[in-house]
Amino acid sequence: MRFQLLGPLSITDGREAVVLPPAKPTSLLAALLVRPDEVVTASRLRQAVWGEEQPATAKAALQSCVLRLRRLFAKYEVEEQAVVAVAGGYRLPADGDTLDLLHFRRLVSQAAGSEDSELPLLRTALGLWRGPLLGNVPSELLHRDEVPLLVEERLRVLERVCEIQLARGRSREVLVDLWEATRSHPQHEGFAAQLMRALYRVGRQVEALAEYRRIRTCLGEGLGVDPGAELQRLELAILRGDEPRGPVPETVSLAPPPPPATPDKLRGAPGHTPEPRTATADGPGEPHRSHLSAGPGAAGEGRADSHLDRARRPCLPKVPGFTGRARETAALVKYLSGCARSENRADAAPVLAVVSGGPGMGKTALAVHTAGLVVDQYPAGTVLLPLTRSDGAPRTADEAAVELRSLLPPGASCEACLVILDDVVHPDQVRGVLHVTGRSAVVVTSRLGLAALVATHGPAVLPLGALPPGDSYALLTAVLGHERVEAEAAAARSLADTCGHVPLALRIAAARLLTRPGLRLSDYTAWLRRDLPTRLALPDDPQMSVPLALDRALARLPAPLADAHLRLARLSGPVTAAAAATVLSLAETHAEEVLDLLLDTGLLDWEEPGSFRMNPLYRTHALRRSTGSGDPPPAPALVRRPLPSGVA
Repeated sequence: MRFQLLGPLSITDGREAVVLPPAKPTSLLAALLVRPDEVVTASRLRQAVWGEEQPATAKAALQSCVLRLRRLFAKYEVEEQAVVAVAGGYRLPADGDTLDLLHFRRLVSQAAGSEDSELPLLRTALGLWRGPLLGNVPSELLHRDEVPLLVEERLRVLERVCEIQLARGRSREVLVDLWEATRSHPQHEGFAAQLMRALYRVGRQVEALAEYRRIRTCLGEGLGVDPGAELQRLELAILRGDEPRGPVPETVSLAPPPPPATPDKLRGAPGHTPEPRTATADGPGEPHRSHLSAGPGAAGEGRADSHLDRARRPCLPKVPGFTGRARETAALVKYLSGCARSENRADAAPVLAVVSGGPGMGKTALAVHTAGLVVDQYPAGTVLLPLTRSDGAPRTADEAAVELRSLLPPGASCEACLVILDDVVHPDQVRGVLHVTGRSAVVVTSRLGLAALVATHGPAVLPLGALPPGDSYALLTAVLGHERVEAEAAAARSLADTCGHVPLALRIAAARLLTRPGLRLSDYTAWLRRDLPTRLALPDDPQMSVPLALDRALARLPAPLADAHLRLARLSGPVTAAAAATVLSLAETHAEEVLDLLLDTGLLDWEEPGSFRMNPLYRTHALRRSTGSGDPPPAPALVRRPLPSGVA
């Protein structure tokens, strides 16, 4: 058995992983694992489990919690490790084979100075990180003192990976990683410098200077400081043309970081003895979770006047290259701005907006982009909470409520917060967390129309379909550059048609082309069409995949409804109830109900009364699924959508 700490805390046997529930034994286990094979004092463990409000019988309560943890180990047959009681505390033995954190550090250590194998080893190490760090651990102390240190270890490795690629002349290849890193960590000067150098070396000097202006504004408005000396020298070198355009020999390696300082709230406390730390633990850094980007310090402390306090509020990174959706963006901005200014806000129910649409239509991007436009009207910040796991399975409302409670600012300041509940699969997931949001504004993204939620809570509704052709062309231009797209304008429009004007497909195609500057758009489009939509996926990021998004959308549906979608793909042109009845072997009234259900899932679009259409990319995927499975699926029975298991 193996513990997985770099994400939600879980136990795995290599085939299946069990995510532990947010409970006291989970906090205790996390407190032991972040200091593996070390003696952790009993006082530290009590603080991790109960915080400042410890029970009167804290010593006995800790012993009882240890006993519950040992029973948990027995339940999952964790026989190699055991919680060892020692003088003054407890210890949990672990090594690189039983704990992913130590495996990560072992790979980083092996990579140092290994030349050709350094990059693959570091990429393997980064691949061990699986999402929100300790997302199921309800310990304020661990999220305050330990999570920032672990995140900083990852950032050092990611920065080193980008530096290696720049030194080897892979400036175009590293752009995708650097765009994501700088938007996830907008105040990180190291990533900003790397992105500036990469852009300059591929001939995009104007964009390199724009990146400097971005981080200068970010640091000035957020912290009241200017960029450091390295960034200032780099900007000047780019302006003068003194910065080398080719790769620069490597002079830096990933050295083991210094041990961290004792957390401020423990330093000098009565009776506190500094506890030993491993030499590979990193120094203090900027707190960050994959769904929440925050500046230094705790978010939501109730003051929004100074530069420093504005930096502490939770906020989301900007969506790089966001293009199109002008009408939808304006409507959502107007709605959220009006809600923020409402004088009756304090007495109102939670403000809701639902952004719905089929797989890959850019619902999350629109929500995050809009949040950035109204951030000044929500001084307590913005929080993004995914309501599905990385494998597409829905999260329970109770689990989501626990995490959301840890992310939101305390007290009345919650009223000035904007919450994005991402990828909702059932209305009960939203209803189950509204008591946590208080009077925050809530934007819900979902592939479903969520009619039951609309009926009970009356939110604003914003359905998304495929992009207009002009917006698709503009998106390709924003990513690939004006010159490249204008040189093959007809091919660019053909590529957009091939992608069904689906934003996810367009971004994947653009990312492929960005890393292949010599590839003609017409040649790439022809290659894409020979195996569509399988080739609309990025090999180094399994989540960036059109087939995966569509497969997961079908997997969420009842089998008869998924089969109906596959059968309807045989129809070309508009989909009517009469044509659907023939293909599905159903009465026309029943076929109408099936079409209505598919419309609600985003897999069909409404065209006019009695007529629907299927996105050509969705149709191609469905036809491939049908032919790939041998015989056509059986005619569907009349279906009702059940509550997904584990949602309530």
